[in-house]
Amino acid sequence: MGNLIYLYGLTPTTEMEKRALPSITGFDGKSSLYTLPIGETTAIVCELSEEEYNAKNIENKVNNDMEWLQEKAFHHHETITSLHQQYTFIPLKFCTIYEDPENLQATISASEEQLSQSFKTLHANEEWTLKIYCKEQKLRDAIKKSHPALEKKKEEIAKLPRGRQFFEKKKMDSIVDKQLEQEKDLFGEILHEELKSIATNYTVKKNWDKDMTGLKEDMVWNSAYLVAKEKVEVFKDKILTFEEQQADTTWRIEATGPWPAYHFSDFSQGEEKQYANNS
Repeated sequence: MGNLIYLYGLTPTTEMEKRALPSITGFDGKSSLYTLPIGETTAIVCELSEEEYNAKNIENKVNNDMEWLQEKAFHHHETITSLHQQYTFIPLKFCTIYEDPENLQATISASEEQLSQSFKTLHANEEWTLKIYCKEQKLRDAIKKSHPALEKKKEEIAKLPRGRQFFEKKKMDSIVDKQLEQEKDLFGEILHEELKSIATNYTVKKNWDKDMTGLKEDMVWNSAYLVAKEKVEVFKDKILTFEEQQADTTWRIEATGPWPAYHFSDFSQGEEKQYANNS
């Protein structure tokens, strides 16, 4: 059996000619990263044994070996981050694997114009992410104390027989639940409206659950922005000002970057199919 090609990402060939690839260990922990120049684009790759890293084996590892998955995902992330810090870099998804160099070359050659435009965009911009977390119980308590409809409902319930009070209190809980979801959505949307006017591009993503974040607070907003380098300080200041205006420990705003541009590279998004997608 031959070797597969693990693709980490792509960079302009002109940049690679000016700055040599650093010594980085490959996905299997034994090989080293190397470059494949393909016209104006250079692919940064490593070789993998087809016997060990074919699609069936990787799928089995991903589904059944959490320790392996965490180790390899960490390696991929750290490698991508390191390369992003040195080059204008289009990152590829975890386990983007090609059967051989010819397949990879054909894919890149067919996307030459698209890649050229992506490099220009990424060279002038940075990717930043925004995540907002909420202490739900604290927000729930605040709603119970201040919501006008609840105050009126409390007065009505106090005048009812005990048997009726139980059911009416359930209705009151429903009002709280509805208001809670509205306020969680609204908080993120208000800040997002300000940030998207600064950004070159943006995307709103699905919130992560607590199993993914490992946090006690609920994630209530998750978005990414492509920001022109000259506007990054304005972008960060806008978030800081918004945070200071809240003066409230119910919310936690987490803005981080710059990150490898996973969300704003057409080629990267087009290669989302993972686990030996070309073998």
